[in-house]
Amino acid sequence: MNNILTIDIEDYYMVSAFAEVIPFNSWSNYESRVVNNTKRILHILKEFHAKATFFVLGWVAEKYPDLVCEIFQDGHEIASHGYAHQLVYNQTPDEFRDDIRRTKYILEKIIAMPVLGYRAPSYSIRNRNLWALDILVKEGFLYDSSIFPAYHARGGISNAYRYPSRIKANMESIIEIPLSTIRLFGYNIPMAGGGYFRIIPYLLIQKSIQIINAKSQPAVFYLHPWEIDPLQPRVSIHGMSKFKHYLNLDKVENRFRRLLEDFKFLSIKEYINLNIKSLG
Repeated sequence: MNNILTIDIEDYYMVSAFAEVIPFNSWSNYESRVVNNTKRILHILKEFHAKATFFVLGWVAEKYPDLVCEIFQDGHEIASHGYAHQLVYNQTPDEFRDDIRRTKYILEKIIAMPVLGYRAPSYSIRNRNLWALDILVKEGFLYDSSIFPAYHARGGISNAYRYPSRIKANMESIIEIPLSTIRLFGYNIPMAGGGYFRIIPYLLIQKSIQIINAKSQPAVFYLHPWEIDPLQPRVSIHGMSKFKHYLNLDKVENRFRRLLEDFKFLSIKEYINLNIKSLG
């Protein structure tokens, strides 16, 4: 069974949970570790012959175009993660259009190929801003991977369809690649990666993917480069944000290797090409 692997290319200080203490206009003041961490992921993927979709921030692509080229030359898909990791529901439609248009231009100029996919920062497409999907279609995107069909701190549509499909929002339709959940006690439980991959025991992640695959559906998994970097500089934050960001960073690389050994992964573009008829 082919599963889908996605990597969100952002540095440790760019996460939404840090936005109040590290605003966008101060990003250049922080030590960047995204290049080395991403190269480490590329090395691991090559070792296991796995392919992935890399959702790249436009700001990162502008600063490190050679990294984007290396990802692309290794046979992975380049897709958009927006420019500056701004939550979509905090943008107006015009601001969102400018954001994705700018990032698409940056990425396409680097790889000289169309960029077909988009993922909202922190999965920040909710019921109240589904207008973003219409704009994505009008700006030339084939698919979106922003909808989290469960409760999520900054996103999530708990009653959304849980598997890849073509969905309609207002006037347009787009292929949606939602993050994976399993159904338990009447709720959708996230198990798609990120903090869930660090908190949930690996055997439960493994079993969840097996359950999804038994329904002839792919698991859609995600990871950030900073999650394999337990030595990253500590940001002065407290409470749940601190707990979720730093928990089990020292275990992620081994878990990730085990995941790639246990399951087969490909990029979203590859998955769509193999399943375009069933996706409509």
